[in-house]
Amino acid sequence: MHPHSYTVDSLSKSQDLASSIFHSSTPPQISSVCASIDSFLHSHSPDQSRCFFSLAFPTLIRKLYGFDDSTSPPSKQSSAGGWLDIIHLANDPALTSRVFNFLSPNSLLFQSIFAVDRQYLVNYAFPIERLPEWARFILSGEKGCQVLNNLCPLFKDKVKEDSIKGGGSLYYQVQLNLFEYFMFWFAYYPVCKGNSDSLKSLATERPKKFKLENWTSSIPCFSHPKHGSERNVEGNDDLYMRLLYAYLRAFVPVCDLNSHQPYRGSLLHYGYGNDGSVLYRAEFFVDVLVNYWLVDSDFSPLNVNVCKSWGLSFKLRLVPGETPPTPNLGEVVKLLVKYLNLSASAVKEGIEHFENPSWSRVSSEKSKDLAASINSPMHVVGSWNAWIQRPAYRFILRSFLFCPMGTTIKNASQVFSVWVTYLEPWKIGLDNFAELDAIIDGSGNDVKKEGEKNVECGYSSSWQGYVLSNYLYYSSLVMHFIGFAHKFLHTDPEMIVQMVLKVIKILTSSKELTDLIKNVDTAFHSRQAGSGKSMLSSLYGYIPLIREQLQDWEDGLCESDADGSFLHENWNKDLRLFGDGEDGGQQLLQLFILRAEAELQANSGDNLAGNLQCIDSLKLQVSCFFGGHTVKQISFTPEVKHVQSRDEIFKPRRVFNHASHNVKYKGDWMKRPISDDEVAWLAKFLVWLSSWLNENLGLYQAERSNVDPKLSYVEPPSDAGNVCGSTEIMKMTLCAVCSWFLMSGAMVVRLMRKHGARVNLRMLASKKIVMVLLACSVFRILKRVFGTSQV
Repeated sequence: MHPHSYTVDSLSKSQDLASSIFHSSTPPQISSVCASIDSFLHSHSPDQSRCFFSLAFPTLIRKLYGFDDSTSPPSKQSSAGGWLDIIHLANDPALTSRVFNFLSPNSLLFQSIFAVDRQYLVNYAFPIERLPEWARFILSGEKGCQVLNNLCPLFKDKVKEDSIKGGGSLYYQVQLNLFEYFMFWFAYYPVCKGNSDSLKSLATERPKKFKLENWTSSIPCFSHPKHGSERNVEGNDDLYMRLLYAYLRAFVPVCDLNSHQPYRGSLLHYGYGNDGSVLYRAEFFVDVLVNYWLVDSDFSPLNVNVCKSWGLSFKLRLVPGETPPTPNLGEVVKLLVKYLNLSASAVKEGIEHFENPSWSRVSSEKSKDLAASINSPMHVVGSWNAWIQRPAYRFILRSFLFCPMGTTIKNASQVFSVWVTYLEPWKIGLDNFAELDAIIDGSGNDVKKEGEKNVECGYSSSWQGYVLSNYLYYSSLVMHFIGFAHKFLHTDPEMIVQMVLKVIKILTSSKELTDLIKNVDTAFHSRQAGSGKSMLSSLYGYIPLIREQLQDWEDGLCESDADGSFLHENWNKDLRLFGDGEDGGQQLLQLFILRAEAELQANSGDNLAGNLQCIDSLKLQVSCFFGGHTVKQISFTPEVKHVQSRDEIFKPRRVFNHASHNVKYKGDWMKRPISDDEVAWLAKFLVWLSSWLNENLGLYQAERSNVDPKLSYVEPPSDAGNVCGSTEIMKMTLCAVCSWFLMSGAMVVRLMRKHGARVNLRMLASKKIVMVLLACSVFRILKRVFGTSQV
């Protein structure tokens, strides 16, 4: 920034605008401020408007989202909420339309932003503490600046070291232009809102046990007790959703980039930097949304091979592997996934269904040349699917695996909707956005009528490439979801059953799709790549890619010892959807149907007949998916319920790496989720320690004979006549005592093996036991202290 070029008139007007923005807390004031800003930008050149973007623009962002300070964690609260909150409460369509037009990509504000950025007139420092969590973690290391600049396109050439401000220590700045700065805050808003709502919910549930202190509480629209937790970023009428779709439609073309920037015919225009190009804006905007919404708290944000080549490790996180994604992001992520997968539809359909002039076609050869010329990670321009494959998979999987027990499954159901949308790209077309288009363009019923003409398409062989490149979504993720369904069946049996039925219906919606999924699984487990049917031979080429994805996309997702999942033994190694064992998909689905019937009958209500009909439909779909194998008919009689307890019927299929029938000591208890009456970290440690002791003592092995091959024996020395002296006698006595202890321990181990007993230390993690031990320790310390003082 160059203050010497400010004019007195523009400087004073910018200061007045900043003051007006800060004090705008009613709908009339907001509307008046928007008009004043438009008037100022219309009458000033880009160079003269620099003072506005230097002084008033940060205040505008602060008021728009309700942040108290847009550059650092605030210490004081503002008396009024943000514009988004005020507009939502006002429920005034005219005000919503006015603010949308003010912030739309075609507005005078954005035209001024682009004009100022083209001349490199203004630069901002984005606060480090509001970056995605994984980026903050990297910056805490020694190579943080180098790693982000080289490995993440979002931060390329944006992270700078500031030794002056750091006072001798490492201090980084993320320097952004106007467009980048605005989009960083735009992507950050729903993340901050979701985290704040989650903290409020936790504080409401446990007000006496936790004293929550977080700087997000100083954001007025988040801390408002009346409506802060009620408002969600969802629905087509929400201003944020309108802006998101408008920005996607304006900045992220799904087909031909040249149709949006006709003067990119020369290689001189293929800059990958702050040049205002369509390609740069598109990639930047997608990157910033993906990193804030999908990656954020991921403990393996980068490709595994990239991390190995750079020597990076994310294993030192405070809570490794147990941090779910930000809640309440389902709606915005669903819109993002649905929009980006339009590109897959465009490539597949040859743009037949994209007659709108803004969605024109580009040939595949031209697309490849364009992508290669800019060294872009997007293999074919017009297909964004490769950008979101890994982050979206990990976002969905982490949501299922680490969904907190004892909470509602609202967030998980939103993520489930994202997954279902991803599974069916053939159902995505422009008609899905007709309502948003009508709101944004004001085209009204014409767009709706045009959208109604489109016929919903199903799977066809032309979608084979999409399914193969995203095969884990149709196989491994299904198995993880079955584990989630078992874990949360008791929370809402009716909803969980409907979710499982929805997934199975998608997999069986087309015989071609079902056969393709089965054939890939067969090829994956086949050892002779050259034999078999011609169909399988053509699929062998995809198996190395699927294996690499399986290792990369599930990197670091190690199950805890109490997560209740079913894939512990084959984690990151195999596909088990069509497995024949008890951890295979068919067996787990049969077990799920068994449990679901019991839950629905136990909670029988007015909709019992409908629920049982849903179960029958699920049985039929499962039978169809697994090749006509009839699902076992299970009847729940009083005799069965009387003979077997509930815990016996529904115990997990796997405990550690051994079948459940060989493990008699723990059953559900050692593998159950952490309860409120346990110390979480101590329980996990004791479960790990118990497993380690059982492994090393051989307690997982069944007793096979009366002679334990591991028992040692003492070989007498050959020179027995030389044993003499007190030293030798002491050695012999000590050896005898040690041998006695070892023999006693070996006998105990043999008895434990014989009776199937195992070491189980988890009971020591009980809060009551811990409190008793602490009380005894404190009592003894106090007794010593006061006893010494009396003497």
